[in-house]
Amino acid sequence: MNFPYFLAKRITFLGKRTFSKLIVRITIGAIALAIAAIILSVGVLRGFKSEITGKQRGFFGDIIVLRYDLNNSYENSPIALDSLQLDSVRNHENVVGISSFATKPGIINVNDEVEGVLLKGVDAGYDQRYLKNILVEGDTLNFNKNEGAGEQILISKYLANRLMLKVGDDFIMYFVQQPIRKRKFEIKGIYNSGSEELDKVYVIGSLNLIRRLNNLDSTAVGGYEVRIHDFSKLQQTTNEIDDIVPVDMHAVSIRDQVPDIFQWLDLLDMNTTIIFILVTLVAIINMVSALLITILERTSMIGILKALGFHNTGVGRVFMYNALYLIGVGLLLGNFIGLGLYFFQDYTHFFKLDEQTYYISYVAVKLYWTDIVLINISLVVIGMLALFIPSLLITKISPIRAISFK
Repeated sequence: MNFPYFLAKRITFLGKRTFSKLIVRITIGAIALAIAAIILSVGVLRGFKSEITGKQRGFFGDIIVLRYDLNNSYENSPIALDSLQLDSVRNHENVVGISSFATKPGIINVNDEVEGVLLKGVDAGYDQRYLKNILVEGDTLNFNKNEGAGEQILISKYLANRLMLKVGDDFIMYFVQQPIRKRKFEIKGIYNSGSEELDKVYVIGSLNLIRRLNNLDSTAVGGYEVRIHDFSKLQQTTNEIDDIVPVDMHAVSIRDQVPDIFQWLDLLDMNTTIIFILVTLVAIINMVSALLITILERTSMIGILKALGFHNTGVGRVFMYNALYLIGVGLLLGNFIGLGLYFFQDYTHFFKLDEQTYYISYVAVKLYWTDIVLINISLVVIGMLALFIPSLLITKISPIRAISFK
């Protein structure tokens, strides 16, 4: 029989508690709040980063191939990859797909309002699933064999409200070039990306229209958007694609395209680390306090055990088992609270955010089961290591004085 374990169970479940009863409850509560806070902070951080990263990836792709020049205008210099180069990019193990695009600045003049925008032209090979997900009205571009989306256009909810437009309305857009050219567009859909920087600037239309405006051939594009499977290999994949394309072109990752966004997201990792350290420290202090009080309450028992020849290590194991029980109960309650709130928010989106400030309208959450397992194991290991120090107090207790201790 494991005597220390047997004795720990007697102390934990059958022993009479006085002052330590309150301390034990506070300790279990502190551990529960600690694990719940860590689970929620990790879930919110992952969810927030995933949503913001997804918006940037969905709109711009993961890697963009552009002409390598000093052109800083909104209109990209035309390029064209041959079929072998395109196949080499498509066949890369981490590449999901590649699509063409081009951009051209324009001016919308409608309802006595003037707005400068950037027309992003796409073709039938463009993956419109992201655009479909952020549509609030209408539908995505319809690429048919004859017109290739023709004069259809998608505009943001911001622009639609500002210019008093709705799905089915039409307007004139002017393109500043020699000579100035204008085109009539019909609104096919209205999207809301949640990013004011994107919604203020971009409208989505046909790549073939931009080709006609710039007198380009059917293979010329402004750039290529490459979508990848494993985002953790972004920089490695970018470098490998950069080696594939000709020397007059270069591949740029989405992190380099919008560095401010990703630098901001990277800083958020520090917040989770700070939360983990603080709540773990509070939980450890409470656990140590509970163990010390339990040892003091059981001083007479410790003296009797030592007088009967029970060694210090065995007595220490009794209280370590007791501490492990407290940690286990705290973790069970904390996981129940943390995961309960996590699933509640994930399914209901009850807690909202200011979309103009945070780019999303609700608190996004995302967790993996490995996160939960690692959080629980880490807290158990850290807690048990911290409890070795107060357990050393047992070695200092004299059997004769302990037996007479009241």
